[in-house]
Amino acid sequence: MSEEHYTAVCREITKKFTSGGTTTHALRGVSLDLKKRELLMLVGPSGCGKTTLISIIAGILNYDSGSCKVLGKELKALSEKERCAFRGSSIGFIFQSFNLIPTLTACENGAVPLLLQGKERKEALSISKELLSKVGLAEKLNRLPRELSGGEQQRVAIARALVHQPSLIVCDEPTSALDQQSGHKVLELFQSVASNCSILIVTHDSRIFEFAHRIIKMNDGAIDNDH
Repeated sequence: MSEEHYTAVCREITKKFTSGGTTTHALRGVSLDLKKRELLMLVGPSGCGKTTLISIIAGILNYDSGSCKVLGKELKALSEKERCAFRGSSIGFIFQSFNLIPTLTACENGAVPLLLQGKERKEALSISKELLSKVGLAEKLNRLPRELSGGEQQRVAIARALVHQPSLIVCDEPTSALDQQSGHKVLELFQSVASNCSILIVTHDSRIFEFAHRIIKMNDGAIDNDH
C-alpha cells in the first residue's frame, strides 16, 4: 500500500532524554504506520514510550533520528512556526491533563481551535456548543473548568480536539476519568468521525478495546506486537 493511504508513516524513530547526567532511551527505533480512517490503540506499561511516540506524531515533540511523515509532511523538515500552524489546522490532541484554560467557560474552551483559525466568535461558539451537547455537557456550557468534575473536563478536552474537524486525532488516555457509559459514548463519537480522519489512542482502558481497528503493544521503547 502506497504512502497516500496512510495518515502517519514512522520509520526507526529514536528519542532520548537526559536529566542529571542520566540518559533515558524513550524510543528505540520505532516504526509505525497509521492508515487513513483507522482507529489505532497503543497499549503497554507506563513508561514504555507511548506518550513520547504520540507526542512526536502530533508534532509536539522533536525526535532524534528516523523519519516521521504525517499527512505527507516530514515533521523534521518543518520550522517551529510551520509545525505549529500544521498542528493547528490538521491535528487534534487530547492531553491526559486536559490543559483547559481556567478563565474560559466550557463552551469557550471548546471553541479555541476555531478562534485560533480566525473563525467568527459567534460561529465558533455555536459549533462548540453542538459538540459539547453530543458529549453530554449541554447543561454545563457556561461553567468554568474548576466548576466541572474531572470527567466533565475530559469531555470538554475531547470536544476541543474534534471541533475543527482535524485529519488526525491523537489521544492520551481519553477515557481515564470517565465511567464505562461515558467512555463508550466518547468512543462512539470517535467512530462517527473516523470515517473522515485517523485516530491514535494511548490507553490502559480495556473497556474500549472493542472499538479499535488495530491494537499495538509497546514495551521498553519499542513495538512489541501489532494485531
